[in-house]
Amino acid sequence: MKILVFVFALNLIVANNILFSQQTPQKFVKEVNYLLSLPDGYNNDTITKWPVILFLHGKGERGNDLEKVKTHGPPKLINAGEKMPFIVISPQVPDNQWWNPDLIVLMLKDCVNKYRIDEDRVYLTGLSMGGMGTWAVAMKYPELFAALAPIAGAGNTSEAWGLRHTPVWIFHGEKDPLVAVNNARIMYQALIKYGNVKLTIYPDAGHDSWSRTYTNPDLYTWFLSHKRYKFEEGALLAKPEKFTGTYISGNDDSSVLSDSAYVYLKEGKLFIRITGNRYGEQQILQSKDGFFFFGRTNPAELKFNIGKNDKCDSFIYYSQSFTSNMMLNYRKIK
Repeated sequence: MKILVFVFALNLIVANNILFSQQTPQKFVKEVNYLLSLPDGYNNDTITKWPVILFLHGKGERGNDLEKVKTHGPPKLINAGEKMPFIVISPQVPDNQWWNPDLIVLMLKDCVNKYRIDEDRVYLTGLSMGGMGTWAVAMKYPELFAALAPIAGAGNTSEAWGLRHTPVWIFHGEKDPLVAVNNARIMYQALIKYGNVKLTIYPDAGHDSWSRTYTNPDLYTWFLSHKRYKFEEGALLAKPEKFTGTYISGNDDSSVLSDSAYVYLKEGKLFIRITGNRYGEQQILQSKDGFFFFGRTNPAELKFNIGKNDKCDSFIYYSQSFTSNMMLNYRKIK
């Protein structure tokens, strides 16, 4: 009896070891259905990379039937025989869902791997719910798009700074009963300081401000006139010790002493460390534009303000890495 118990226990241990030691590769896939249109000549040329229009539909085209996506916009024009010199990608949102910026960007990156896409000429546009999606996607991932055209949508003005390098053409109907035209105006005002925004309001249009927009050839000419903004690295012009010191957040004397910031050279590269910052050390590049930034595609920037005696008296740190579009303003106190 004791022998039988031992054999059983031994077999159980062996079985458990086999069970726990087996690891097989698996894959979780989040499905996104989309329409794809390739321009004439795409299949005859295996080298050329093409510009892209990423189109986001409105609320009424949600579901699992891609035919619905052909109701408006570029998919409608293509379905009617219109030829476009773009790869046109038109995803569909399932019923009762909204545009998910992370998911749309994952789909876009998958398309970049599958098709010959010019990543410097990706244009984002959408109508109504898709206009809102255009704002949301572009504000979270501004480094991906060369230009955008939100139509009859609404955005978050507090996140507008993320589009300071991205040309935007806003369209809306003055008599829109569903999405107030003031949404277009306040986004325009939030962006006009950067000098790269246009606003077209149709005085007689209601919610449908997209039919005349997408049939206007000027929109596509405007798209093609822009390429994605890219920082160009320049030589380090400033001595790191100039920026070493203790800083406080905010602009008034009541600000609480929160962080010490240090800028320093290491192995010929420039870094910043903000004490208490969970991201720790970050490399800084200097651009030919005269300011500093983190990476060529990361939208975070660091701008130093040089005061008397060629010393840094403050800096502004813009970032989308911490919380959504946080802007930290540090003022040097010693």
